[in-house]
Amino acid sequence: MRVLVECTHVYDHPYMNTGIQRVVRNIISKLKDVDVDVDVEFIPVIFKNDNVYKVMHLAPFEKKINIVLKCQKWIERYKISYWAKQINIDKRFKLSRFPVFQRMLRGVFWAGSLSYLVPKAVILYMSKHTVDEERIVPIEVGSCDTLVLLDSSWDIGCGPLVSKLKSSGVNVIAVIYDLIPLTHPQFCDANLVKIFELWFSWIVLIADGFMTISKTIEDQVREKVVSEIGEAEANKRWFKSFYLGSELDQMELKGKGKVRGKVKQLFARENSPYLMVSTIEPRKNHEYLLDAFELAWSQGSQAKLCIVGRIGWKCEVLIERIKTHAEYNERLFMLNDMSDAELEYAYHNSKSLVFPSFVEGFGLPLVEAMQRGLPVMASDIPVFREVCEDYAVYFDLDDSNSLTELIIGYEAVDVFPAHRALDEWRWINWKQSADQLFIPIAESRKTDYVVKTGKVV
Repeated sequence: MRVLVECTHVYDHPYMNTGIQRVVRNIISKLKDVDVDVDVEFIPVIFKNDNVYKVMHLAPFEKKINIVLKCQKWIERYKISYWAKQINIDKRFKLSRFPVFQRMLRGVFWAGSLSYLVPKAVILYMSKHTVDEERIVPIEVGSCDTLVLLDSSWDIGCGPLVSKLKSSGVNVIAVIYDLIPLTHPQFCDANLVKIFELWFSWIVLIADGFMTISKTIEDQVREKVVSEIGEAEANKRWFKSFYLGSELDQMELKGKGKVRGKVKQLFARENSPYLMVSTIEPRKNHEYLLDAFELAWSQGSQAKLCIVGRIGWKCEVLIERIKTHAEYNERLFMLNDMSDAELEYAYHNSKSLVFPSFVEGFGLPLVEAMQRGLPVMASDIPVFREVCEDYAVYFDLDDSNSLTELIIGYEAVDVFPAHRALDEWRWINWKQSADQLFIPIAESRKTDYVVKTGKVV
């Protein structure tokens, strides 16, 4: 019996290291170690040119990183610096006082964004039609195979191919990380919302089962599937959840294992900063975080805050607020290019992780922090309560003073106010995460496989 584990987006974007990319890469790395009671071969695969390829090596070989991948990386860097220039010009000439000129500047920059959008489209086309024969080989897919859509499959237009495989008898399992584009579209790009809506309406018809990354999301997915296709049809599918591991997988990459001096200096034990780790985008609620720390500073607190994460979307105003803040590089810091080694160092040398997100499917930085002994202050949302239980403390998103009081109280007594001690907390690793994901899938396929082949597994 074979289980094909799809990882297309991570294969095509090997330099991305956030959220789903981190999960996919770690799960793929543990496929050979999964403990199942049946005879199963787990195979990482990608979709390319309307075909399925077996992945021999997920990351590009160090001495043979092709020009397409180099261009992808350069374009992403250029995009960030391009929009940073607009913010700097706006700030330098104080265009907020002249709304007409501010709008004109933004219009010019939007028009100029073609300077990276056009090359990006060309590189994307080249990537889709370039086959690295050392990393992938074609694979035949049979009716007894199971396909697990582990990666962000809504983003790669795999519908026709997967539908074709499904019609030939392949069992399809969808991994759902969250339903945020459906439940909180205001935090997402409009195009993503449309794409995800179409994808979800399709996947509820195609999938034989759903795996989610928390019980909270499992319940949401089941409810949404019922609303889409009715209870009778939904009962023909199965729903399970698994948890994510916490090891940082890129610690040993060449050039990424060192911790820069400025990072060591920032995270010195004396007055170490509070830490926020996430992509910078509206859903993560950095505005609330700044409001809470500003209130603490106004009351005399010397607490420091370090915001870590790549710059995402809909955050131009926030980035400007941070970089023009009176406390920037004094008590407020931002690092957008941390390596895993530096993140590990930050987790071990911070005062607390502070995580004010509006909505999440899991909250990977929380378990990464707690696994390393770093206490967590988190927004009071159901999935954080599920994952962290009484080992973290929670604040009210409707009241920034709720977090301020936690910070000031912790600074005053240096005793973290969680109900349970963090040294009693235990979490799974990525190998155990892979077990939780694949054991239910293997068991669900066992009977069907025997019926189809007559073989005992």
